[in-house]
Amino acid sequence: MDFSDEDDDEDCFGSRFNDGVNEEEEDEEGFVFNDDVEENEEEEGFASDFYKAGSDWSCLVEDEETDSSSVKKMKQSNLFQIWGLQENSPDTTKKMKQTDLFQSWGLQNPSPFTSPASNSAKKTTSALGKRRRDSSFSNDSPRPCPFYKKLPGTPFTVDAFRYGCVQGCSAYFLTHFHADHYIGLTKAWSHGPIYCSSLTSRLLRLSLSVNPSSIHPLELDVEYTINGIKVTLIEANHCPGAALIHFRLLDGTCYLHTGDFRASKQMQTHPLLFNQRVHVLYLDTTYCNPRYKFPSKEDVLSYVVRITKDFLRKQPKTLIVVGSYSIGKECVYLAIAKALGVKIFANASRRRILQSFGWDDISKNLSTDGKATCLHVLPMSSLKVERLDEHLKIYREQYGAVLAFRPTGWTYSEKIGEHLDLIKPTSRGKITIYGVPYSEHSSFTELREFVQFLRPDKIIPTVNNGNAGTREKMQSCFREWLRR
Repeated sequence: MDFSDEDDDEDCFGSRFNDGVNEEEEDEEGFVFNDDVEENEEEEGFASDFYKAGSDWSCLVEDEETDSSSVKKMKQSNLFQIWGLQENSPDTTKKMKQTDLFQSWGLQNPSPFTSPASNSAKKTTSALGKRRRDSSFSNDSPRPCPFYKKLPGTPFTVDAFRYGCVQGCSAYFLTHFHADHYIGLTKAWSHGPIYCSSLTSRLLRLSLSVNPSSIHPLELDVEYTINGIKVTLIEANHCPGAALIHFRLLDGTCYLHTGDFRASKQMQTHPLLFNQRVHVLYLDTTYCNPRYKFPSKEDVLSYVVRITKDFLRKQPKTLIVVGSYSIGKECVYLAIAKALGVKIFANASRRRILQSFGWDDISKNLSTDGKATCLHVLPMSSLKVERLDEHLKIYREQYGAVLAFRPTGWTYSEKIGEHLDLIKPTSRGKITIYGVPYSEHSSFTELREFVQFLRPDKIIPTVNNGNAGTREKMQSCFREWLRR
């Protein structure tokens, strides 16, 4: 798979509670590799206490009235334990080398032939976030699987491929085909059967060359029995093939894992969710922040079509560009294609992926010639003035301007809210770029409505759970929602 769709555009490691989100750090696909949190805790320690605590984690927090003398006596060895690193004796600490630190941090050892000093400070700073993320892809040593990727009482894990062979796991579930969820899956995978939707299974074979004998595709809304546990996939309203996974254990306990999803009214009518008990909800908390109240997908699509038609009336020779990830955002360029009656141009790699969906409205409307249509799909990372200007030069004989749409929830502004006409595009020369709040994750208000509809016994956030302060903010929201 070509990671260019994501890598250049996904450098977000901060909390979604950070109000100063930079568009260059956006992460629509949830590229926050923070699985380190609590992963070195004993299974019978923090993890078991967590599950007993329900949606209230306060019992897991030590009393604030701590003896000041005990704080002063904290040793370096305690910090190593907190960080999940091996405790070092004074002698070994003195002898610790830089390479040892890289190993401790889960990074590759630096080559002896490259010197950090040879790079400029600017290069080092700009590449820092990318190196941190890439270390997750390049780390050869499997790390302990965090408890929130395991389903208690089952031999199952969800989106936990980066941890290699997980002890006690006999079935690995994949919610959807986005890199932060399938990371660790390669053609060499041999740790156990992979369960996912049929569309996702096709993408695993096509893009990652995973052995078909390891993949067990499941149809949506069909109940399967796997290791004695009833499993059903439900449409997640995220990217193509994405699914919520509903598990019913032998004792009647029900888990719902949302993966990445955008909650909708239609989900509330599903027979497994309507008036049904969910004991533990594993929740996509990408936008669990009161500031995010997105307009509906339908409203954003109508706005994009209207802007496109208005622009073409003024400048008929305009090239329309829509930014997209490897999969996702298809509805945006499909809406434009239908409104204008034109085909969709994408490169060969993207066309293969789109054709694998088996969707007639896409397959029949793909073009192999960029000159044959005014609608082009490019990686989200290409939605920059300089890159679009270069793209326009290729088609300068036909088009004199570019109108581009960057559809992502991170373009949302509280000042604009649902008043999409207040959006101000970025315009420079012949290039105009609209950032539109088209998200395939649930907004804060949608999360609240979904939780209040389900009223689960426990809620486990699956995104941005690597910081104690952020976790407490989310749990505070959950407690407030469930009181009503």
